[in-house]
Amino acid sequence: MALPITGVSGIQPPVIPNRPPSAPSGEFRSMLAGAIQRVEQFQQQATQSVDRYLSGENEDLHTTALATQRAELALDMFVQARNKVVAAYQEIMRMQM
Repeated sequence: MALPITGVSGIQPPVIPNRPPSAPSGEFRSMLAGAIQRVEQFQQQATQSVDRYLSGENEDLHTTALATQRAELALDMFVQARNKVVAAYQEIMRMQM
């Protein structure tokens, strides 16, 4: 004998807390600020090295080239890290709850 189909009872929909989005944690903020500061420092060192080389001070060409390459690589790495963070954020925002 077949049993009749009954409704599902006792299942509650999930409760989503209604809380405002929090500010970024201090640790992430300080890490980001430190990375930006290091990139700016490399840029300033490269600029100073180029200025010293062009003014004829005791600055070797290879030292200037290394400083500019270091600054360029630091900026490229920072931009790639930013792109990864943005991509991760966009992926999280596409998730359905």
